[in-house]
Amino acid sequence: MSSSSVVYLLLTLISLTLPSTCLPSESSSTATENTHVATNGLPFPWSKLRLPNYIIPVHYHLLIHPNLTTLRFNGSVKIEIDVKNNTNWVVLHSKNLEITAATVLDESEANLFDKALPVLDYPPHEQIAIFSPTILTSGEKYFLYLEFSASLNDGFFGFYKSSYKTTEGQTRVLASTHFEPTSARMAFPCFDEPNFKANYSVRIRRGPSHIALSNMPIEHTVELDNGLFEDRFEASVQMSTYLVAFIVCDFKSVSKRTVTGIDVSIYAVPHKWHQTHYALEAAVKLLEFYETYFNIYYPLPKLDLIAIPDFQSGAMENWGLTTYRETSLLYDPDVSSTSDKLWVTMVIGHELAHQWFGNLVTMEWWNDIWLNEGFARYMEFVSVEATYPQLKVEDYLLDTCFAAIGRDSLNSSRAISCSVENPTQIKEMFDTVSYDKGACILHMLRHFLTDDVFQSGIVRYLRKFKYRNAKNEDLWDRMLPLYPITTLTSFQLTCSPGECSKEVFFEHSSTFPYRFVGEHIDLKKMMCTWTLQKGIPLVTVKRQGTNQVTHCDLILLYKYLLNRYLWHIPLTYKTSHSNNEMRHILQIKSDVLVLDEDVDWVKFNTDMNGYYIIHYDAEGWNVLIELLKVNHSAVSFKDRANLIHNAFQLVTAGRLTLDQALDLITYLKSETHNVPLLQGLGYLESFYKMIEKRNIADITQNLKTYILQYFRDVIDKQTWSNEGTVSDRRLRSELLSLACDLGYTPCLEKAKHFYQTWVTSNGTISLPSDVTETIYMVGAQDENGWQYLLEKYGVSMSEAEKCKFLAALASSKDSSKLLRLLELGMEGSVIRTQDLSTLIYTVARNPAGHFLAWNFVKKNWNKLVEKFQLGSFSMRNIIIGTTAQFSSKEELANIKDFFDSVKDQSSQLRVTQVAVENVEKNILWLERNLETLRMWLQQRLN
Repeated sequence: MSSSSVVYLLLTLISLTLPSTCLPSESSSTATENTHVATNGLPFPWSKLRLPNYIIPVHYHLLIHPNLTTLRFNGSVKIEIDVKNNTNWVVLHSKNLEITAATVLDESEANLFDKALPVLDYPPHEQIAIFSPTILTSGEKYFLYLEFSASLNDGFFGFYKSSYKTTEGQTRVLASTHFEPTSARMAFPCFDEPNFKANYSVRIRRGPSHIALSNMPIEHTVELDNGLFEDRFEASVQMSTYLVAFIVCDFKSVSKRTVTGIDVSIYAVPHKWHQTHYALEAAVKLLEFYETYFNIYYPLPKLDLIAIPDFQSGAMENWGLTTYRETSLLYDPDVSSTSDKLWVTMVIGHELAHQWFGNLVTMEWWNDIWLNEGFARYMEFVSVEATYPQLKVEDYLLDTCFAAIGRDSLNSSRAISCSVENPTQIKEMFDTVSYDKGACILHMLRHFLTDDVFQSGIVRYLRKFKYRNAKNEDLWDRMLPLYPITTLTSFQLTCSPGECSKEVFFEHSSTFPYRFVGEHIDLKKMMCTWTLQKGIPLVTVKRQGTNQVTHCDLILLYKYLLNRYLWHIPLTYKTSHSNNEMRHILQIKSDVLVLDEDVDWVKFNTDMNGYYIIHYDAEGWNVLIELLKVNHSAVSFKDRANLIHNAFQLVTAGRLTLDQALDLITYLKSETHNVPLLQGLGYLESFYKMIEKRNIADITQNLKTYILQYFRDVIDKQTWSNEGTVSDRRLRSELLSLACDLGYTPCLEKAKHFYQTWVTSNGTISLPSDVTETIYMVGAQDENGWQYLLEKYGVSMSEAEKCKFLAALASSKDSSKLLRLLELGMEGSVIRTQDLSTLIYTVARNPAGHFLAWNFVKKNWNKLVEKFQLGSFSMRNIIIGTTAQFSSKEELANIKDFFDSVKDQSSQLRVTQVAVENVEKNILWLERNLETLRMWLQQRLN
């Protein structure tokens, strides 16, 4: 931007998406009772998905006995209930349980009735109802007593069976629970909603060769007459049903006590015990950090972390007994990479944050699951940055926010807080919006409020609602108390007389970055603009030639909708003449910011601390492109990555030409930081993958040539070792993987040499862990290499290593081998079912497996839904993973036809809308940019 005596910037704000829509709430309907019929043909007494609130559970006395031979379990539960209104009916949740006895006890625990009470079952709502011949009176104490049995589940929810093989090849069986969000009802009858918090006293029966674990420590163990043992656990604190956990297994553990006396233990299958030590170190360090940061002691006497061989998600925060996929907890220094170590640390940080956000304070209903997951995702970064600074975790926060923006810029996105009712809708809430966008707006808020104010605010929130439930607005009410207004006036928004409201007049303070003049900040109003509407704000910055100041309310007109769409944006910027960040609140459609001095350039959204996209006018982009070429270090590495991301997002949105974005990243030859380098390279790689699948030969070849020529110096500098910082090792891993994939001869020769040396040693030598996967991928391209890797996969005792083997096997160009892998994953013996969704996704990324994976999903749709449940992360991963790189109208029609053929299921899923919109976006991108890319490459290569 050229110099002038005064620079005016016109900022206009628009959304990249339409206003928010949420799935319809079934409970809003007022169905009559006679439309709900129990399995025995009698009318069911309750019509809604949500339970009535006139009976409240107080304390569960639960007995569970799993039989690991018959693979069944039975049990009983005695629930102390508080009756709020007189009633004859008790309605609660039960799914796939056989209720063998039911009765009601009085306060002295005596039977009120001589005979067992009838139980009505209504499977569509996963509810049962027990009829009491005598009215249960408000204010009286009663106990509901039920006996039940069921098979251990074959999937990954409820009370399910898992297994592993010993080093001698013997199969061992265990039983474990996973209840979030709505599967506690599959293990015992309960009031399975998060706001029905209660205490739990658990008893577990087991054989002498097993141990039992639950949320609380064992109080004492009783030996029974039949050779069984009954472990009786201490009564729990008040918690929601989805946090209850119990496990029967034969695992080994390693333990350590924190400075505040909490016993922390890591459990794993016996032959992987040596892989538990890093997790123990990390868990103790992170737990001690959280106790200090939240200024609230962890309230239980122990915390167990256990690696389950069969586990669908990454981990689960059950209070006092957190469960993990083995790759999320176990670390083997001999074969695990630095990325594996970072992943384990981050997942532990996430689950331990949940002990406060989610467990101590729980969202009132699943529409606000982001209060659990957004906070836990953000606290991963805060905690790991504080405890393991060498891991440079802040580099990955940018990727988290970039991922959130990619999802949020689609019309199929949703508001962070969004109405849901049935289990499928609830499962879909565990997505990028809740986790990643939630984390990113919290990061923006922390930067806005300052670290100290943010920290003290969340401590007030946790103290206010501990052992209770909270809503979205409860957080904002506690986050910012009323502060006195300072008299400092070092910064103030300028606007024309009579046009400014109190909401756009601000002052700046050295202790608190924003102040209303004469008023207090309405934080709730500000943050609700980020949580109650979907979309990513686009702030357009334009040079204005006169000192005309405009100001109007933010009103956005859409082609289909008219909606008042408002964000309160903490806008930050740096200029060529400012060393420090400048701040401003933007909440109007047109606003003028007056700079006090001549400047050459202005870069908004400093360090990507805000969750919004900036679009500059043509002159603004040209100045920044030139700045990066001449002196890229004038802005931070985060700002450089942010500029690259914004530019290519704007290309996708049709607001910036592709050649401008490509010109922006030509400076990368002189880039000294790995984050912006990988950001720019990532876009080129994604274009290559999409165009390669379209069989556009000239552009595919030219783009490959350009990448290898342009980045040859940085590729050639990479060593095949484990040396360097975490950031350097990440760069090495990704660069060499891409170079070999693109057929770069020096890379292929080096990888082949390593592979042959490894095979000659019969897999006994240690390969450099950061490039092991690349070495395996090169080795997997011939028949003997592929078969050898499959054999090694079958006998490996490290899940981190097995993941690398599987990725290499899925990179084969032989479609028959890829189909064999998919069939092995579906069968579930050699390749565990838990890895099937990732396998399908990986095969789909391979050009040779592109259509193969999609056809496999269509053929096996019903089996996949049965294995993973509709709405689960695994099903979302499968749907998006197999369709994300389709880019033709024929492929789009194919996808739509299939979703229409399974309409009863697909109509319940938001992810099918995402899949369709992704393909539409790809089609439009190619129509707009293919010729531009062809010409740009020709010019560069010539």
